[in-house]
Amino acid sequence: MKKIKTEDAVGLILCQDMTQIIPGVSKGPRFRKGHRVAEEDIPTLLSMGKEYLFVWEDDPNLIHENDFAEAMYRGTAGPGMRPTEVKEGKIEAVADCDGLLKIDSEKLDRINSLNDVMIASRHGNFAVKKGDKIAGMRLIPLAAGKDRLEEFEAAASGEPVFRVLPFIPKKAAIFTTGNEVFNGLIEDKFGPVVEAKLAEYGGEVIIRELLPDDPEKLAAKINEAAGAGADIIFCTGGMSVDPDDRTPAAIRDSGARIVTYGAPVLPGAMFLLGYLSEGGKEIPVCGLPGCVMYSKRTVFDLVLPRLIAGDPVTKEELDRLGEGGLCLGCSPCTFPNCGFGK
Repeated sequence: MKKIKTEDAVGLILCQDMTQIIPGVSKGPRFRKGHRVAEEDIPTLLSMGKEYLFVWEDDPNLIHENDFAEAMYRGTAGPGMRPTEVKEGKIEAVADCDGLLKIDSEKLDRINSLNDVMIASRHGNFAVKKGDKIAGMRLIPLAAGKDRLEEFEAAASGEPVFRVLPFIPKKAAIFTTGNEVFNGLIEDKFGPVVEAKLAEYGGEVIIRELLPDDPEKLAAKINEAAGAGADIIFCTGGMSVDPDDRTPAAIRDSGARIVTYGAPVLPGAMFLLGYLSEGGKEIPVCGLPGCVMYSKRTVFDLVLPRLIAGDPVTKEELDRLGEGGLCLGCSPCTFPNCGFGK
């Protein structure tokens, strides 16, 4: 840095905050470190008693933090988001639609292992709403050489680190199984819960039926629903390992490819996920355990946003839910702003 007369500092970058005191009104930074001095700033700086300023020496090989931040956004942001204005060297990525946030965690780690750069984000595979903050990124020092930018660009090359997959309203079928419900001995309270959660994402229930504990009938109904245009199928009840709980067998018999029966999540250990091929598309078929009916948040809340966004779920991804997969049942519930599923 160098010391320069204030009048000669136009276009140069401040090396320190400039505090302005207005008696009885305010005291605080009027110009922040990293601010590029403009012509209109000169009278204000002089009125603050700043006859000389410390500025960065003009070096064509140095990249200012604001310019570096914009380059970081361009190098990491994918569809479904927009940048904020750069402020004090920091830029943020903001969701431009309601959708599912996807993050390339390996690439994010690689970028954050570099010197002088940082990116902080929310967790991936969770729903975001339009306007939600996704990530903030910046250069640590006030400026960096072009070699630092080249290192960043190499680490960030390829597919974007961040994407927002827009939610696609689904047509759903809900089959509630159990002789006690089918025969009217107890009221179906499962179906309304699933329907309400689906409605949060703009989904529509086109089929909702009560079925007895008959795996052949359920398997046939699953295939009928797929042929009738259902984009997603939910089967509730009969998901435990008791001999008379036959829903998992029925889903297998429907021809669905089973991804998993069981997940390291509580509540939700008996969750089943499969995919049924129909008309050239893969239709998710979910076996929902009883906890979905009575627990506020379960494995269903972790998986449903991905299914609505059309994001295929693998067994390996479900297996990784074990760390963070214990819901603490907090009151009041603050999900998703908590550790559940993270």
